[in-house]
Amino acid sequence: MGEFGIKPVLLWSDALVFMLVIVLTTFFYRLRNDPQTRERWGQVFSSRLGMITFTVIMVYVGIALLDSLHFRRALPHPEGVDTTEVFYDNKVTSVLDIMLDGMGDRFERTYSAPFALKSFEKSNMKDEQGNEVRDFEWLEHAGQHLASPADKWPDLLRLSAIALAWGLLASAVLVGAQWSWLRGSIYPWYASWAVQVLITCFMVWLVYISRYYHVLGTDQGGTDVAYQSIKGIRTGVLLGTLSTLVMLPIAVTLGVSAGYFKGWVDDVVQYLYTTLSSIPGILLIAASVLLFQVYIDLNPDYFSVGMEKADARFIALCFILGLTSWSSLCRLIRAETLKISQLGYVQAAHAFGVSHSRILGRHILPNVVHIILITFVLDFSSLVLAEAVLSYIGVGIDPSMGSWGNMINGARSELSREPAVWWTLTGAFFFMFILVLAANLFSDLVRDAFDPRSSSGRSQA
Repeated sequence: MGEFGIKPVLLWSDALVFMLVIVLTTFFYRLRNDPQTRERWGQVFSSRLGMITFTVIMVYVGIALLDSLHFRRALPHPEGVDTTEVFYDNKVTSVLDIMLDGMGDRFERTYSAPFALKSFEKSNMKDEQGNEVRDFEWLEHAGQHLASPADKWPDLLRLSAIALAWGLLASAVLVGAQWSWLRGSIYPWYASWAVQVLITCFMVWLVYISRYYHVLGTDQGGTDVAYQSIKGIRTGVLLGTLSTLVMLPIAVTLGVSAGYFKGWVDDVVQYLYTTLSSIPGILLIAASVLLFQVYIDLNPDYFSVGMEKADARFIALCFILGLTSWSSLCRLIRAETLKISQLGYVQAAHAFGVSHSRILGRHILPNVVHIILITFVLDFSSLVLAEAVLSYIGVGIDPSMGSWGNMINGARSELSREPAVWWTLTGAFFFMFILVLAANLFSDLVRDAFDPRSSSGRSQA
């Protein structure tokens, strides 16, 4: 694609996320052939809360996918140099960056408050007479179109009205296309459409207003906080998902094996997860991340741009979190398998000489699926929060990669200032809170539908 002035960049995390989307799409497509599973998922989506939370989660996933389409721009040819070779910028850009209309390229000198026209901190300046003064510096990318600072709030109202009109127009197109396809459905799609309208209007407003003001201010390095908060979505979604998917095969395989075969297999599995649980998780994760960071530092030739180094550390953190967090799910599956293996139909299958693989595939695994699904969603939320904790103590995501944890880490010392710099923490908290809340509410609905011990599960049976 060099003729278009861009060079595609495929990071390891990009490849994993697109493989994940393909696998999950195929998995859920095949689940349509199971009437019982289809009925249980129908129970989840038959409620307004289920449609609302699922829509919010899909918006976050969509933003993560857009932020996973990376490329490098072609640099202009040097003057006076006769060559056909194309050189590309070391900065890696994503499709999301394009859709955000350069929000991440509007840098200020240092902190600025939300919608401010001047810097948050005083600096040495020269007045009109050339004298040295110390005052608040005017921002370079905020309010430059204003004739007077007093016009800021009327101007904000005017720009907000324009952005709202564009947002409603985009929402009408988006919802109209779905309505023509989904009208007459038994599911409450109107709840999803209402959320889509709100999110579309908010995002259009945020991007449009950010052309003229910093909606959530800027951080110490002068970067727009709203831009950083949005860029943290990809990190949160991928880390929660990939870490959980690394953990699931280990926990399911060991838990089912221990509960079904018992004997020495059960003893070995119990020894493994008891030993792992006895090691402080934070110390184990920190040591593993630091060891991998040493490997990256000793092998710089493996990475052509800085983004690839950050991505390698991110992938390592996903695998480390997955490899160190499977013990709890393993215990649950082991206990459930022990109970199921003693039921009459399983004992009858043994008496008739049915193979172990067939019993595991037909009788054991289908009856622990509800535990796997519930744990997947719950662990997703806990791992998103774990990333914030790890970044807070300095062993999480690389500082060059957008992360809510890095934002919280950078804001921890600023809350004690007078006045406090609160907007960096607020931006990270808002976007993280919405994702974790939606995931937890959705997991409650999945548990009610798939857990045979819940009242909803019994009513379906």
